[in-house]
Amino acid sequence: MIVCLRATLAFSVTLCSLSAFSAASDRCPRPAIGGVVREPADLRSVNGVLDANLTIRNSKEPDGSLRYCYFDGKGNEAPTLRVSPGDRVVLHLKNELVDLEGTPSAHAAHAREAVTKSKDPCSSAIMSPIATNLHFHGLTIPPKCHQDEVLHTSIQPGDPPFTYEFQIPADESPGMYWYHPHIHGFAKTELLGGASGAIIVEGTERADKAVAGLAERVFVVRDQDLLYPDAPPSKKESAVPALLLDSDGDTVNTGTGGGRPAKDLSINFVPVPYPEYEPAVIEMKPGEKQLWRVLNASGLTYLNLTLLRDGSAQEVGLISLDGVPMNTNGGPADFVYWTTRLGVPPGSRVEFIVSGPAAGTTEMLVTRTVDTGPGGENDPNRALAVLKPVANASESRVKLDAKPQPLPRSNKQWLGDVAPVRVRKLYFSEKLQDPNNPASADEFYLTPEGETAQMFDMNAKTPNIVVKQGTVEDWIIENRSNEVHAFHIHQLHFLLMESGGGPVDEPYLRDTINVPYHQGNLPDFPAIRVRMDFRDPNIVGTFLYHCHLLDHEDKGMMGSIEVLPADSPRQASKNGLCTGTESDPCSNFNTPPPTK
Repeated sequence: MIVCLRATLAFSVTLCSLSAFSAASDRCPRPAIGGVVREPADLRSVNGVLDANLTIRNSKEPDGSLRYCYFDGKGNEAPTLRVSPGDRVVLHLKNELVDLEGTPSAHAAHAREAVTKSKDPCSSAIMSPIATNLHFHGLTIPPKCHQDEVLHTSIQPGDPPFTYEFQIPADESPGMYWYHPHIHGFAKTELLGGASGAIIVEGTERADKAVAGLAERVFVVRDQDLLYPDAPPSKKESAVPALLLDSDGDTVNTGTGGGRPAKDLSINFVPVPYPEYEPAVIEMKPGEKQLWRVLNASGLTYLNLTLLRDGSAQEVGLISLDGVPMNTNGGPADFVYWTTRLGVPPGSRVEFIVSGPAAGTTEMLVTRTVDTGPGGENDPNRALAVLKPVANASESRVKLDAKPQPLPRSNKQWLGDVAPVRVRKLYFSEKLQDPNNPASADEFYLTPEGETAQMFDMNAKTPNIVVKQGTVEDWIIENRSNEVHAFHIHQLHFLLMESGGGPVDEPYLRDTINVPYHQGNLPDFPAIRVRMDFRDPNIVGTFLYHCHLLDHEDKGMMGSIEVLPADSPRQASKNGLCTGTESDPCSNFNTPPPTK
């Protein structure tokens, strides 16, 4: 089993047409429990340009839950953006969010005051419940306003439509990416409400001919606050210990594989709520082979997906992680990694081959329990969807080219073969309100070694890390807390080099990865070592790295990094384990440095 599956986790979801929604709200309608999973609508580029309108809205439901949603100009919710390498993307984002608090809050009051003072969404940096922006997760596009900048860009409800305009790089890896808001302090609220959608960069079959000619399905798994938070566990579930709540009211990991989850899940908005977990329905032609593209758009939930037939795990063929085909390292043109379990943390994507059940049988897509640590949320065993063979099932809207022209091999040196100029060390840590209660964390940190741990400050004038474009660095990321964290960095992908104290042979690029939790009886903190790729000139500028559990991100577990132009007279920051200078060249980069 590869480490991304051992130390990571994630998965699955699909969307419904408006006519199928049993909506309590016409602002953000949702399908009924147990419904058939439908595909999101597609917005496609035409003659090399994708030009579209997006509107973000929100609503407060009768049960008190908050919903957030994107609509395109035709009223389709959470459309999938489909582009090809080299295409130009023009998105006009209109903010129609409303203050759902009912009473003036400090944040809302601050936002209203700030709006009167700021006229430029590119520099306002207003972080409030009614502000929004867009992050294009995984894409290698510049961290500039109107492209993919989230430190200062903030769009208000009174603003005219804000235009995002950027080009998909000609060498962007074909695969699955996604878009969502990135307002610091409120990212969890908007994402749990459903503000997310998929992006597909076409051409996966050109990169890996194993999927040529296959029907394609897009599934987005989201989490949300529990629909029935006070319900006892199902009678079908064995008894579990009394449940604890963390400082946000989320259920703490029971360590049993059961009990009330921290959050409910949905698959393309079809809800699968606790405690009965009535599954959504995925219809397939009997025995049909398909390529599933699965995004874990959860704000907090790890997934550990398995397909079960009569209780027996079925193999699926993994071909891509986080938007990058797994044969990018020069592997075989028809690469497939067959496995019975797929794990992806919040924010990650997996693309894999599935064979539908035979006529007269069914299969079940489940997520198995994830050990998030004694301070982590509870992610128990639960069903997600039934795979149902239907002879006249609707044809997939997308079928990959059966005879694709292979993508040309990249002339860029494989990342694993590049010597890093520097090794840095960062660590996750938390501050507990009650030192005796691991669920009482109220401040979260992601700190470069040698600096004082502190919550991320959006208004800081100095970035936490400075690097040079054209270089490669190794980062050791340590977890000093008792819950799993998901490390993510904007604008680029990285390569896992070491995990669990030793080297790994996993030549696959990622943009999100788990760092295992610390067990208090062990002397060393767990750590991973990743090779960071700063060679692309598109990423010059300042952007973010953070834990992709958005409650942690919102509460300070984040940092900023500035990528200087290659010819800049400024130097990279020297908070690493070696500086890359002539006197300290990091020549022994293959020797694992100390992890504590």
